[in-house]
Amino acid sequence: MRIKETVNSLIEEAIAEHASDMFFLVHGEQMVVNLRTIVGISQKAAFTLNEGKEIINFLKYGAQMDIAEHRRPQVGALTYDYDQEKYYLRLSSIGDFTGCESLVLRIIYQVQSGQYFLPEQIEKLTQLAKRRGLIVTSGPTGSGKTTTMYKLAQAVGQGKMVMTIEDPVEIHQASFLQTQVNDEAEISYARLLEAALRHRPDILIIGEIRNAQTARLAVDAALSGHLVLATVHAKSTLQTISRLESLQINQNELSNCLTAVSYQRLLPTANGFSCLLDIVSGQDLQDSIGQTQRGNFVKWPENLAELKQRGEISAPIYEQFQEG
Repeated sequence: MRIKETVNSLIEEAIAEHASDMFFLVHGEQMVVNLRTIVGISQKAAFTLNEGKEIINFLKYGAQMDIAEHRRPQVGALTYDYDQEKYYLRLSSIGDFTGCESLVLRIIYQVQSGQYFLPEQIEKLTQLAKRRGLIVTSGPTGSGKTTTMYKLAQAVGQGKMVMTIEDPVEIHQASFLQTQVNDEAEISYARLLEAALRHRPDILIIGEIRNAQTARLAVDAALSGHLVLATVHAKSTLQTISRLESLQINQNELSNCLTAVSYQRLLPTANGFSCLLDIVSGQDLQDSIGQTQRGNFVKWPENLAELKQRGEISAPIYEQFQEG
């Protein structure tokens, strides 16, 4: 088996299906490769255990991971050029209780300006970003959150210091100061955030708010006059506010630091995929912060219905994404 050709074929098939993740998992005496697409997880290939180990080691080597370590968790990243496009791959490996190693490969797709269903939405976020403060984007894995943050930073960051804190860096941008979490070297999100503020960035991109400590530092940075762009895992636009509250940020702080909250998904179209946003800002945001019980969305249902009416998405896709 030619490992390089096999790996390239697997990655390119995943890209063709717009898979968000590839899973390399041991099932009995085989290493199976599953893809996660918008319709769910499906098996795409199977190899012997030895072949599977060679594939994983090839990928780990390319991502500058330790190929001699098969038990402890590791992360890595690499870029892949295909069909005149650049894709960023995030890798995560871990050993199971039997000592068998598994690998998950996440594919980061570039969302261009023409790939937003409603271009006025990204323009609205761009205008909001000029006010500084904290802009939080939520959405599931593979929904283009990082790309949106980078687009905003590029749009308002001309002549400004832009710094990113990621785990790992997903998109390489030469004009940004990009830093990466490294747990083995005890370089955590929190330590990088503390160091970032000493570097005096105008714009700070936080790959993900994962815990109360990271949330606190992000809020403090926004309150001190920085533009902070961050992602968080939440099921909908307004529930993103509740998620921040669960990370010990109180309503008064949210009221003073939050500039906007958005939720986004990539929806399949006849010509590929496009991004749909749901945004809350201004008085609507302030009213939502003050509520003890919140709904989910602002204009998601009506925007989805409009896309269906315009023929940009199919009826099954419309039904599938009713809940975000």
